[in-house]
Amino acid sequence: MSLTISGKNLAALMASDCLYAVFDVRERGEFNECQIATTTSLPRSQIEFRIAQLVRNRTVPIVVYDEGEERALLAAKTLTEVGYEQVSILDGGLMEWRKEGRPTVSGVNVPSKAFGEKVQHDRNIPNIAPEELKALFDTSAEVVIFDVRTPEEYRRFCIPSGVNVPGGDLVLWAEELKQKTNATIVVNCAGRTRSIIATATLGRLGLTNVRALKNGTMGWVLAGMELERNPARTAPSAPPHSRAQAISLARQLVGEENILSISPRQVSGALARMNDGVPYLIDVRSEREYESGHVLGSLNVPGGQAVQRADDFVAVRNAQIIFISNESARAVMAAYWYRQMGFSNVSVLQDGLRAWSEGGGKLETGPQPNEPVGIEAAKHGARWIDANNLHQKMRGTSALILDVGTSLEFESSHVPGARWISRGWIEVKLPERFPDRNQMIAVTCRDGQQSIFAARALSEMGYTDVSIIDGGVRAWEAAGFATEKGLEACLVQSNDVVLSPSVRGTKEDMQRYLEWELMLRK
Repeated sequence: MSLTISGKNLAALMASDCLYAVFDVRERGEFNECQIATTTSLPRSQIEFRIAQLVRNRTVPIVVYDEGEERALLAAKTLTEVGYEQVSILDGGLMEWRKEGRPTVSGVNVPSKAFGEKVQHDRNIPNIAPEELKALFDTSAEVVIFDVRTPEEYRRFCIPSGVNVPGGDLVLWAEELKQKTNATIVVNCAGRTRSIIATATLGRLGLTNVRALKNGTMGWVLAGMELERNPARTAPSAPPHSRAQAISLARQLVGEENILSISPRQVSGALARMNDGVPYLIDVRSEREYESGHVLGSLNVPGGQAVQRADDFVAVRNAQIIFISNESARAVMAAYWYRQMGFSNVSVLQDGLRAWSEGGGKLETGPQPNEPVGIEAAKHGARWIDANNLHQKMRGTSALILDVGTSLEFESSHVPGARWISRGWIEVKLPERFPDRNQMIAVTCRDGQQSIFAARALSEMGYTDVSIIDGGVRAWEAAGFATEKGLEACLVQSNDVVLSPSVRGTKEDMQRYLEWELMLRK
């Protein structure tokens, strides 16, 4: 049975120098509305998929909380089952925490966004209004626009003529941009944070003609200008001379900021002593570079995202963080910003992967492993049904089709007649809606993995006729069967995903979001 921890004791733990992790196991949308400050969002449905990367040392104390209902208890049970030894539940959950007057915040990635606003204020980061940038376009002035968002974001839309250079790669471009003395260099993101950090990065490296696009793509839209949709331009590579100079710039920064560099042997030692701590190895290169060769056990978090979403990836507070890149330039910039954010135990793999390989270190290839913990145990006793057999049975039975993928996936495509529910709510909500334990239930999701855990939960609850659609919705589509779209058939609120207003939001949503970011400065 899991322990409970009082709000007072949790506050003391969070003020200490101990290793610990605190997880909000509600849906991402609930976390967005209100959360305990500096905690990490880990919805119950994502535990098996993310916990091995977030907390590699299973002896580290973990605290989970919800609104004060059953989900924290269920999450603690899952964590204990997969081997975590010190799991506690916040007594009374978020509701009791608030009653006690303890601090809460709203939004996602609040620590990073608040930090961005602090950098803007303290360093007086120069910016450019959308109208001013448009005027430069109209006069054919020399303008270079670097879009520092992820490639996925960039492919949806961008500022006209913008090129995609994710923020973590900017150090590789510094020397090249220094040569463009007559150009106005503009960096943009969707809103504010990444633009601010990117501009501050180039400023720290000695550039003086760089400005952040005020409020990013959202500011551009709010000013009445059109975005360029589905740009065909590929992300350019920094010129060789600029990449080479980046190494010198990084070494200079290491000396000026006292950034710790550690040898490959020390990194190996940290990994070998996992039971004594929690080393996060964060590879800040692009996904393609990571897949071409990386240190086993390292996480792929490109530099701009590592700063923008620090709380999503570094869940264990006071843990050791080691940044990795090819020859350390990008890793040094990430370490610099983490130091500025208040992370104390930060270092860089000295001379990067080149030194690792020269020292005999092995490199793994391929994507980041994503095998969910506990999935083999969850498969035990499970029953599968293929798309063809299910299609036949649906004609003559009142089978309940439960889709437990994300609401975005369900909205895009689902088996006809399916009902959507987040897996985190199954034990809490399903019995009151479907009390007949003998009803035929077929569970699905996009790829079939969430379905395995959901089916086990249903069986443990006493449902006797539970099957998993083999291969999920993808297999259903591959068999040639029709699908439906929309979110009309939801059993719970579809708040498992929080999208930026820049992706799916009105101008009013964008304005509110930008005002919220500005308020974080206070």
